[in-house]
Amino acid sequence: MRKEFVITNQEGLHARPATALVKKANEFDCDIKITHDGDTADLKSIMGVLSLGVHKGSLIVVETKGKDEVEAMETIAAHISEMKMKSQG
Repeated sequence: MRKEFVITNQEGLHARPATALVKKANEFDCDIKITHDGDTADLKSIMGVLSLGVHKGSLIVVETKGKDEVEAMETIAAHISEMKMKSQG
């Protein structure tokens, strides 16, 4: 599965939100990749996610592949949506 997101969290994906997102990704067995500005990282790797330098307003692509890919995508999408709500409130 493949889905695009715009990061609206004020801080982008700096340490705290990136760590929470990586923690969510690690709940699943499938492969989960994140792409930003042509660079791709394993969403289960905090160093990989932080190396992408995702800031507010960035477009990211999340791809899931494997036996629990649908559930993983739904969970990741909900988590990103939660980050947006927190940044607006």
